[in-house]
Amino acid sequence: MNSSTSILSWLFSHLRPYMSKVVFAIIALIVGAMSWLVLGQGIKMVVDQGFVAGDEAMLLNSLALVLVIAFIGSIATYCRFYLMVWLGERVCADIRKALFSHLVTLSPSFFAESRTGEVISRFTSDTTLLQSVVGTGVSMALRSFVMFIGALVLMAITSTTLTIYVFIAVPIILLPIKLLGKKVRHFAKVSQDDVATMGTLIDESLHEIHTLQSYNHESQSVDSFDASAEQIMTSASKRIHYRALLIAMIMFISLSSIFIVAWVGALDVISGAITPGELTAFVFYAVLAGASIATISEVIGDLQKAAGASERIVELMNTVSEIPLESSFLDVTEDEFGPVENQSVNVINTTGFRINEKALVDANKPILTLHNVVFSYPSVPEKQIINEVSFSVMPGQKVAIVGHSGAGKSTLFDLLMRFYDIDYGEIFIGEATQKSISTYDIRRQFALVPQDAVIFATTVLDNIRLSNPQASKDDVIEAAKLAFAHEFILDFVNGYETQLGERGVKLSGGQKQRIAIARAILAKRPILLLDEATSALDASSEKYVKQALDSLMTKTTTLIIAHRLSTVINADNIIVLEKGKVIGQGKHVELMATSPVYKEFVELQLS
Repeated sequence: MNSSTSILSWLFSHLRPYMSKVVFAIIALIVGAMSWLVLGQGIKMVVDQGFVAGDEAMLLNSLALVLVIAFIGSIATYCRFYLMVWLGERVCADIRKALFSHLVTLSPSFFAESRTGEVISRFTSDTTLLQSVVGTGVSMALRSFVMFIGALVLMAITSTTLTIYVFIAVPIILLPIKLLGKKVRHFAKVSQDDVATMGTLIDESLHEIHTLQSYNHESQSVDSFDASAEQIMTSASKRIHYRALLIAMIMFISLSSIFIVAWVGALDVISGAITPGELTAFVFYAVLAGASIATISEVIGDLQKAAGASERIVELMNTVSEIPLESSFLDVTEDEFGPVENQSVNVINTTGFRINEKALVDANKPILTLHNVVFSYPSVPEKQIINEVSFSVMPGQKVAIVGHSGAGKSTLFDLLMRFYDIDYGEIFIGEATQKSISTYDIRRQFALVPQDAVIFATTVLDNIRLSNPQASKDDVIEAAKLAFAHEFILDFVNGYETQLGERGVKLSGGQKQRIAIARAILAKRPILLLDEATSALDASSEKYVKQALDSLMTKTTTLIIAHRLSTVINADNIIVLEKGKVIGQGKHVELMATSPVYKEFVELQLS
């Protein structure tokens, strides 16, 4: 987007679904503008036929006509204002919806590089600017343009000579718009970027308030915020300076032109070339034209500011996800496909064709296969996190993955769910390559319980039902019982309808983990991914949750990132990772004899 014309074109594309309201708004706008223009003729009648002629009856009739015109103009103004502001809010809501729908499809690599507060500012300050442009700015500009053209026509009809003098001033008025408009736009974009930076600072500070206060970092955070606020003020001051200068220059040129033309007109009245009423009407139209120019110039300033905001929004909308997500299949429900664990994999490839694969529960074929997988994070391409990893997982197996911190264990889970694309090698789900399957269907095969349980600021019921929105409340309660969460949930005043607060502030670490486990149980997926799911539990809770997980794992294929010996000792296969490489795999007894790294892991646990 390189101009105000581009921003208008982009915004109007969002108005197309509401063209009926746009048409009514334009009709109201034209009726309102014409009413104020006709008002000038009423004023001419009042002066010439009322004041000058001394006719009281004509004066009364002229006054009544003026009031009727003013009433019609007021009704039209109400309709215009209501419809345009409604359209502004509607477009703003549509842009926010489209932006959020796009954001949730972007891969984790985007969010690893972007700051959350800056992204949030696109939804708040940037879209609000666009709303004001559509809701009031464009409306005012169109009305002013119609009134300006109408005023010029009626001025020409009233006095051609005086109109020529007015036209001489128009290029002079356009000059500051041309010179200062770019400055206003530049500093508007800088100002919006500074506001986004401040939003990021607020987001980080308030979300991590516990850590911030535990290290007595309040004063340093306040200093950082103060510096950010002052930077916004500095940028805003420059923007305000150029915008105020633009408005002031246009007002001075416009008013000076009107006064000079009025002086010339007064000489014409004295010489008898025009009547006093014609001069009054001409000055009225000149004032309307001048006010219209001033309004248009102010709206141009708003457009320059909104152009900066729109660039940031469109830039985000044009960000392409590295991992394609077929959004047309996002509304597919579990009911439409049937229970996942009892069916063939319903796969949709990137071209949209269905592929009927064999069931993932075929005991004679691997459910997962990794073949020479190599991966580096896009931000650090020279560092291989996963290096030629190969292994297979059979249906119903319990596979444990062990290794030092940074060995690549959690990254493997991300790759299985295709949050990132591998650099080399191949991942198979059943007999299909991962890249031939839609990401939606890939992720329908996995239930993930992370080490740090994620809780949303909603009810207990909605948090558990996140993995299966169509589940009944009875299903949720059953899953909570299996995760040994039912008892503490009932201790809440509102039970399953209890609001858990931002990031589950009302729950302990162990309670969060049991909610996450209940979520995974309710999902009923064929493959369970456990990132040391019992790590946040106390000894008593761990005992019961492990029983629940053991029961669950008999029905699913399970991959476990393990840090505890008790978790891995009974695994069907143990994979030992070291710096992204598989340096050993087998059962506990085998690895004790063949893998020094695994033996060290066991000895550390026993000690």
